[in-house]
Order: sequence, then structure tokens, then C-alpha cells
Amino acid sequence: MQNLLLLGAEAVAQGAIDGGISGIYAYPGTPSTEIMEYIQTSKIAEERNIHRLWSSNEKTAMEAALGMSYAGKRAIVCMKHVGLNVAADAFVNSAITGVNGGLLVVVADDPSMHSSQNEQDSRFYGKFAMIPVLEPSNQQEAYDMAYSGFELSEKFKIPVLFRITTRISHSRSGIATKNIKDVLDGSLPQNPRKFVLLPAIAKINFNKLIEEQDKFVEDSENSEYNKYTDGKDKSLGIITGGIAYNYLLENFEDRKIPHPVLKINQYPIPRKLVEKIKNECKELLVIEEGAPFIEEMIKSYFNEGKQVHGKLDGFLPRVGELNPNLVAESLKLENVIGEEIPAIVKNRPPALCPGCGHRDMYDALNESMKDQGKGKVFADIGCYTLGALPPFNAINTCVDMGASITMAKGANDAGLVPAVAVIGDSTFTHSGMTGLLDAVNEKSHITVIISDNSTTAMTGGQDSQGTGKIEAICEGLGVEKEHIRVMIPLKKNFEENVKIIKEELAYNGVSVVIPRRECVQTLARRMKKAKA
Repeated sequence: MQNLLLLGAEAVAQGAIDGGISGIYAYPGTPSTEIMEYIQTSKIAEERNIHRLWSSNEKTAMEAALGMSYAGKRAIVCMKHVGLNVAADAFVNSAITGVNGGLLVVVADDPSMHSSQNEQDSRFYGKFAMIPVLEPSNQQEAYDMAYSGFELSEKFKIPVLFRITTRISHSRSGIATKNIKDVLDGSLPQNPRKFVLLPAIAKINFNKLIEEQDKFVEDSENSEYNKYTDGKDKSLGIITGGIAYNYLLENFEDRKIPHPVLKINQYPIPRKLVEKIKNECKELLVIEEGAPFIEEMIKSYFNEGKQVHGKLDGFLPRVGELNPNLVAESLKLENVIGEEIPAIVKNRPPALCPGCGHRDMYDALNESMKDQGKGKVFADIGCYTLGALPPFNAINTCVDMGASITMAKGANDAGLVPAVAVIGDSTFTHSGMTGLLDAVNEKSHITVIISDNSTTAMTGGQDSQGTGKIEAICEGLGVEKEHIRVMIPLKKNFEENVKIIKEELAYNGVSVVIPRRECVQTLARRMKKAKA
């Protein structure tokens, strides 16, 4: 046992290691990436031979983790909130199969969309799948929940959703660790048909899941993470949880709150505790990070004419992150903490790194598209999404991982010619390959630019699953070999690269252009390491 100073994401990772995992599965996604990276550099993980390699996407990660659980060992799977959309098929069905070894599904939500397309709240997925959900208020709880969460999973033979948010994930605190648990020996499920979701079996499993719901609630009501603290002023009762609980505490110098407070960090909602605070207080205020998840359920289940304030009635904002100031305003406190930070430096938008190969790719693409008209370039998730900004103004869409190719195909189906897709090498192997197969099967007139920097650059330079395989994958999917073109995106090759792109734009079929140059950041790190 020792004390460590860790990010919340690292606390989850250390808790999982100490909790006896045999494997972690993940796809990089801010703010979840550091969980895998911490375990990849852990000496204990190396000694225990914990599986710790990146997966192609969140769905494959979820399924591999479920496979390890099937074999009777503990596994953790990590992703950001939109990644859970990708993993949703396996995630929801894992609640029907149940688990064998403990399984934690860690999802990092991103309120305020610091690096995301939306602010979705993963707690709804937990409710939808009807499984227990854990949500820490601080880094110590993040460690403790990861450490003991596998036992909760094994107690009910069910996966457990573990929700963290950006501020928990990316802020540091001291962590007191616990004794390292032994890794499970592993054993196959006692019921060999449990994981076979034929309708007849799935119906039995689903009925059992429904029957377990009251046990989940009872466990939540007795959980150490759900706590009712009495207060003298019962004109208001406060229900909170997660990082929002800390924001509440920060508004009281001695951390003594005059009102009764119900802290909810394990779901389903602990109904008896909610009934208690509802019956004792005149009004209720719900303070939670993300969507009005608790608030909606309380109004639905427990309101009975009692006023419940929160995000739905404007006491707190519906969009963006909470902070101590916003919580203070909802409590009508006179002294709001902190002062506005002066704008000493003018804000500037993010930009592609100097020397980035995407820059030269966009210069060549813009020149090639001059005579084609506007609105014909569909892009994807990655560093190259910054091509939407000046000076390039090169792309017209960015929706979700892999959407560039399928949207280009759909636009071409509607008569748009040419239709161009811009996608990165990691995003292509994440979810672009199936779209390319659709385009090949229908002989769509689209040009797919796979901008290959040999890494997952946007999240810090993790390994790309497609490195060294892109041409073979495209040819295997049916793209004609002569229309798979590789070019080097450098200024000295500008004229040649424009010629290549123009030739493929003119081809009435599926063509793939691969601008290939190593990411300048990973190149710098590699050269520094080699020099050392």
C-alpha cells in the first residue's frame, strides 16, 4: 500500500490493476485515453502480463473484454462517451448475457464538448441496459470504485458501467492504494448456454435481469458511495453526486452544509434515501454534471407536488460543465467564489502543427477541387478535421467516426459528382472499412483520401491498427489496384500530388488516394528517443 498523486483516469487504472484485472481493452478517446496509457507503462501490469494493447474500435474492445470475462477473468474496457455509441450493441447485450469474470465498462463523458461532438450523458445507457452504474466524486473514489467494482460485477454476474467526466479524469489528487488482489484463475461459465443469445435463451436471461432490478436498488441503498447527511435547515434538500458534489462542498468554507444532502454515486437511484430527503425537506435542488438524469427520475417517481429545482427549471444551465460559481448561484449564495480570469492572451483556434502532412494534403486537395464547385468534401474525426478552419476551409462535414466515406457515397447516390471523403488511417480501420466496401459494391463515383500519418495523432500518438496495411485492406475490399495511389504530402511534390488527385477525381468509380507522412509529433519523439 502506498500514496500516489494521480489523475482521475490514472486512479481508475491503478484501481483496476490492484483489483486483479487480467486485461484492459480500449480505443483512444479524450478524456479516457490515459487509463490505457497508464496501464501500458505499469511495471505491475508487465509483471502480471496484463493484456494492454489498443483495439481497432470501441465495439471490438467491448467484445474482447466480454470474451475475457467469459473465460472467468476480470477485465476493464474504456472509451469516451461517443465511443459507447459504437460499442452499444455489445454493451446492451452484455447485460442480457451477464458476465463470468468481473467486467467494468469505463466511459468518460465530456461536458462542454472540449474535444467531442456532443455532451451525451452515459448514465442513460446504464439505465437503458438496466445495470448498476458507478460515478466517483473524486480521484480516491475513482480508485476505490475500480478496485471493488469487479466484486460488484461478480456479485450479480452483470457488467457495471463506470462513469467519469473530464474534470475527474484530468485533475490530480492524492490516492491511498490498497493491497493488490490476486488475478483470478479463470473458469468457463457454469451455464454453457448463458452467452448464446438465441431468442429462447435471451428471453430467459432478460427475465432474470428484470428480476434482479430490486436487488440492484437494494445494493445501491446500502452502498458506501450513497450517503445521506442531515442538516438543520430543511427548507431545502440537496441531491447531488459525481464531480458536482465537490462543487457543492467548495461553496462552504468548513464544508458543513446547512441543508440535508443526499450524495448519489451508485445507481439505480436509492429510492429509500430519496424518499427520506423528499419527506423531510420543503423543496429539492438537484445538482448533477451532465443531463438532468436524477432530476427527471425524481420528478417522475417522487414529485407528488413537491418542487424539484435543477436544470429543467433554469436553476442550473442545461449546457456545458458545472462549476462552483454556478452551484453558488443556484443556492442564491451572496459571495460567489472566484473572479473572472482576465483575457491577457487573445484566444486563438486550434491549428494543424507546423510541418504536418495534413497541411500539404489539403493544399493539394483544394487546388484539385477548384473547378469542381463547393460542398463536395466529406471529412471525419481526427486532426485533419481542422481542415474546416482557415486557411484551408477545405471540408464540409464531420459527424462521427467513419461517416466521411458513407456520407460521400450517399451524396453520390443523390447525384453529387465528384464526392470526396477525407479520413485518417486510424479512423479508417476504426469504422471506415465497411463504408468503403459499400461503395465498392455499388461502384460509387467517390474518391477516398486516407491521410496516413501512421498513428492516432489527435489523442496523443497511440498505435494505429492500420499501419503498413492500408493498401492491402483497400485492395482486399475490392478497390482496383491501379486506383489505390500513394503520395508523399510535401511542398516539393505539390504539382505531382495535384495531378494524382485530379486523375482519381475523374475516375468513374471508387478510388483511394493515400497521402503518407509520419506525424511530426511522433517523429520528433522517435528521433529524441533514438538520440538518447
